[in-house]
Formats: sequence, C-alpha cells, structure tokens
Amino acid sequence: MLNQRQRVVVWSVAAITAIWVLVAIGCLFSQHTKMTADKVRAYEESVDFSRLSGTERTQTIQILADKLNALSPDERQRARQDGTAYLWFNGMTEAEKGQFIEATMPTGFKQMLAAFEQMPEERRRRTVDQAIKHLTEDQMRTAANGRVAIQSGTNQPSVLSDELRQKATTIGLQTFYSQSSAQTKAELAPLLEEMQRMMQNGTLVMRSRPQQ
Repeated sequence: MLNQRQRVVVWSVAAITAIWVLVAIGCLFSQHTKMTADKVRAYEESVDFSRLSGTERTQTIQILADKLNALSPDERQRARQDGTAYLWFNGMTEAEKGQFIEATMPTGFKQMLAAFEQMPEERRRRTVDQAIKHLTEDQMRTAANGRVAIQSGTNQPSVLSDELRQKATTIGLQTFYSQSSAQTKAELAPLLEEMQRMMQNGTLVMRSRPQQ
C-alpha cells in the first residue's frame, strides 16, 4: 500500500506524463494539418479544373484561395515562386482571375497601398526598388537551394518589368492597381506581398531626405 505522500508523487508524475503526451499529440496533429505549398499543389493536381463549370468553378477557386491564405509567409512565397499559386490561372476567365486575385491578396494590403499612395514619387521608387531587391535575393536563395521554379503560366517576369515599375512609382500603386487587368495584378502580387511584409516589419515608410 502506498502512503499518502507516495500517492501524491505518483499522481503528479502521471499528470505530468499525460500533459507531455497531449502536447506531443498536439504537435503531431498540427504538423499533419499544417497547410504547405506541396499540399496546395497536390489539391490542384487532384482537380481537373477545365472540366468544372458554373458554381463548381467558383467554389473550387475559393477553396484554392483559402488554402493559399492558410500558408505561412515562407510557404506562400514558395507557392508564388514555383508557380503553384497560378497553376489554374490561364484556365480562368477574366472574372475568375479577378476573383482569385482579390481573394488571395494579403490582409491589410489596401492599407499598404494607401500608405504608398501618400509617398512622394522618389520615396515610392526607393520603396519599390527595395522590395524588388528582397524578391531577387529570395529567388537567388531558392535557386541556390536547388528548387527550380515551375512555369506558372502568368507570363510574369522574374520580379517586375521596368514598365510596371515605372507606372507603379509615377502613377501611384493604388491607382495603377485599381486600373489594371487581372493579369497585371497577378504580376504585381509578389511585389505587393513583399511590401506588405515591409510594412509589418516597419520598413515600408522610409525616411525622406531633408528638404534643402
């Protein structure tokens, strides 16, 4: 027979063990259910998007958007770079492309566009250049890690064409974005996401030079 003190010790050990077992189960469940770029691609490849019609297409696009929105920033960036995010894009109608782009824009990006719009042109240019630099560095790291980008079908340049960069800085990104086609919005998406990260990190609004 265990005395009272021994019983307390035994129950304490059992309780601690049970807690650790629950934590381990929770971690395994989290890893199993965590959305990844590979899982998004597997879903896309399991669906013959070209055979869908009507509300099925709308619902399937929304499911894809939800999966992309559930990705971590690193996995989301990977899905952009290897073409996973745009695997169905060329098969969408213009309206569907618009639906998809709007549904997958990061939370708060409209506030970022508004903040960018208030910047002087020179500061806009520096901000866009900084975002492009970050994207280029990320692509170089991806290549160095042996991951080859898969053609996305959006015809987007490696980072951003000079024409889009010029329009974004002179017209203003918010104005330019609102007037752009879904195709152009897709080309701008990586830049917008990078600028969103810059805003969250507190580096979007850069100090301007003192007026002479």
